[in-house]
Amino acid sequence: MHSSVSIPGYDYGTARVRRSPVTLDELRQIEQAAGFSEEDQHALQCAGEVLVEQAEQMVDSWRARIAAQPELARWFFDPSGKPDEAYKAAVKKRFVQWVRDTCMRPRDQAWLDYQEEIGLRHTPAKKNQTDSVHTPPVVPLRYLIAFVAVVNPIRPFLCREKRSAEEIEEMQNAWSKAVLIQISLWSRPYVKEGLW
Repeated sequence: MHSSVSIPGYDYGTARVRRSPVTLDELRQIEQAAGFSEEDQHALQCAGEVLVEQAEQMVDSWRARIAAQPELARWFFDPSGKPDEAYKAAVKKRFVQWVRDTCMRPRDQAWLDYQEEIGLRHTPAKKNQTDSVHTPPVVPLRYLIAFVAVVNPIRPFLCREKRSAEEIEEMQNAWSKAVLIQISLWSRPYVKEGLW
């Protein structure tokens, strides 16, 4: 299931998204390193059946964590030091779509290209350009990596439907691997050439 609603700045699969310098072969190697299997892909799609309808609630809970921490919230502040509410609203829509994409999109060239785009949008190369805003020009990589601890535990959302403990564990494990793969890809724009 993919969003049929137009989301401003959500350029998945369009010519506005440049081709990732990461190859599909390298993506498969990262998946292998993470232990992501066909079984995980199936479990991730099953998770999507549970999570897609809860994606906004998930994002709201994660964003509450961001808002409660000044060192994270400041990346949404305008030059006056106040939150840019329009920017936050635009990012939220794309964050909700990210939950859906993580579970339901095939990891093909368009998906790989969009992972590069997401990474770039956290760096000076593209941050603020999509929404024409004036917030700080980079989200430091350390916060991108550390925030995995917040978006990783999805078990409470998975438990809202009747599933066996084994199914829930499989879906949680698949989600965790998928998030780590994406963080690995998002880190590429931060890394000096030859070190990624």
